[in-house]
Amino acid sequence: MRKYGLHTTVRRQNPYKTITKKTMAHRTFKNVLDRAFDQTMPYTVFCTDITYLPFRHGLAYLSVIKDIASGEIVAWHLAQSLGMELVLTTLDHLKRDHMNNLKQVLIHSDQGVHYTNPVYIDMVSDLTMVQSMSRKGNCTDNAPIESFFGHLKDEVAYKTCTTFAELYVMIETYMEYYNCRRRQWGKQKMTPIEYRDHLLSHV
Repeated sequence: MRKYGLHTTVRRQNPYKTITKKTMAHRTFKNVLDRAFDQTMPYTVFCTDITYLPFRHGLAYLSVIKDIASGEIVAWHLAQSLGMELVLTTLDHLKRDHMNNLKQVLIHSDQGVHYTNPVYIDMVSDLTMVQSMSRKGNCTDNAPIESFFGHLKDEVAYKTCTTFAELYVMIETYMEYYNCRRRQWGKQKMTPIEYRDHLLSHV
């Protein structure tokens, strides 16, 4: 099966079980967001999470940071490893593209091992951002990012990809489409970028 790139669909290993367990150095944070999803000011509250994307001959992991107010995907990273590099690179992309807008921004996540890791915590602190975490076992505490993943998996034919490179291009194309061309009823029929600019123009 390994030689010919075959994968079973029965009792497939849960990729999340390959993550290193939390240690005493890991920390959790209070749920500051507390499901206050009706944000109206861009660059004040972000949410973040990881999902996995199986394709024909492998498995990839997608880390995303979303602005709750505008719906804009402000940073993302796709990798074939579930290591810390996945979320740290996502933060690097956020810093690169939005460094001037990060002071005291709330970044909300679950209590996953990546987000409680001391290295991640220190990097968020260095960016002068504030961490918030969902209660354990409450996926609805991070509903905006779960909603995005749902749309992506419904609209992207990622399972048809034969290589990681092909998958990367497909996800990159979708991110541009989602931010710049996908209009949303809940955003006054605007794209996330248009809605962001609309909100900022009324400050």
